[in-house]
Amino acid sequence: MSKTLQAIRGMNDILPAQTPAWRYLEGTFAELLDSYGYSEIRLPIVEYTELFARGIGEGTDVVDKEMYTFLDRNEESLTLRPEGTAGCVRAVLEHGLSGGGQVQKLWYMGPMFRYEKPQKGRYRQFHQIGVEVFNQPGPDIDAELIILTARLWKQLGMADAVTLQLNSLGSSEDRARYRDALVEYLKARFEQLDEDSQRRLTTNPLRILDSKNAQTQALLADAPTLADYLDDESRAHFEGLKARLDAVGIAYEINPKLVRGLDYYGRTVFEWVTDKLGAQGTVCAGGRYDGLVAQFGGKPTPGVGFAMGVERLVLLLETLGLVPAELSRAPHAYICAFGEAAELAALQLSERLRDTLPGLRVLVNAGAGSFKSQFKKADKSGAHFALILGEDELAQRVVGVKPLRDDSEQQSIGWDALAGHLAASLQLRA
Repeated sequence: MSKTLQAIRGMNDILPAQTPAWRYLEGTFAELLDSYGYSEIRLPIVEYTELFARGIGEGTDVVDKEMYTFLDRNEESLTLRPEGTAGCVRAVLEHGLSGGGQVQKLWYMGPMFRYEKPQKGRYRQFHQIGVEVFNQPGPDIDAELIILTARLWKQLGMADAVTLQLNSLGSSEDRARYRDALVEYLKARFEQLDEDSQRRLTTNPLRILDSKNAQTQALLADAPTLADYLDDESRAHFEGLKARLDAVGIAYEINPKLVRGLDYYGRTVFEWVTDKLGAQGTVCAGGRYDGLVAQFGGKPTPGVGFAMGVERLVLLLETLGLVPAELSRAPHAYICAFGEAAELAALQLSERLRDTLPGLRVLVNAGAGSFKSQFKKADKSGAHFALILGEDELAQRVVGVKPLRDDSEQQSIGWDALAGHLAASLQLRA
């Protein structure tokens, strides 16, 4: 007996019962970004491996352990994108979108791929919504990104369930001086570090700051802090960001151990976190990456952005009971037709209704069983009305309209009046 085919572990189907919540989240976000003047960009899922090795950084978990990389027929190394920023920067450079200092405010959404242990809220194929802005160096755009995400939480009804954490990573020179001090401090305590942190001490020591190991975190309590190594310009940038958030009433926590997992960040970094999803608490994260475009061969170009995980946000919506009931895609009307002539008339009627009421969801169940069985299917579909077409209705050129969600009486409505009746009953715009 052949093995039953199944999806690859950690790569999940999004079933019809789940997609309304996804469409709601994605649609809300797209409308919000439109209102702030951002433009959508659609990026390839596969890129040359070098893009991520150069952009994300050797020594990061993403590059070293988590990428889906393979050789194509030309023996070139390709990788399924593990995040969106590197590909977006590549596109901006390739198409000259940031030339002449022009500001670009871009957003994207789609699947990303990382070989991680699948768990609730974390998958090997996952979906992100991301935003990237180029050629705006000041703290005003950092603040705008945080402000618009705060507005998204309000619109989704989850503002009370998320907390903003902020930090500044300073300039590359600041981080280099701090890195030396941190390495010196931790080398003296090397044997007390967990195995993963021991490895990171030579590859990516700043990542040790967000270690989940309790003993390592205890060691870090007396470690040097990055805030003590910031230059005047980085301090002024961070103070400018905080002043703007204060001005619009957005609360935040300063988290000196917030470093972000990707190498290209500098100065502002931020995360929105929740305590409603267990271990997977980060729902949105981002920051500034002023050196990344130059790292890819372009002219020095300020950049800042964020990404949010769609799966986690949908899970949070569901956990908090915030998925609107009206997202149901149940049909408004279900046409029950009896007899060959009625079946043809049902098709004509359904298309006529769609012409007149573009928002109407109507199903046609022509010739599919007895009166009782068709009514049963109409009710099971969740439709508001059953529209009945039989010999008597055809002879009188009327449609039987039977409400299925209340005890109202069935009515006979003429063909010409049916669209108006449904529009009024369902509050649809003709």
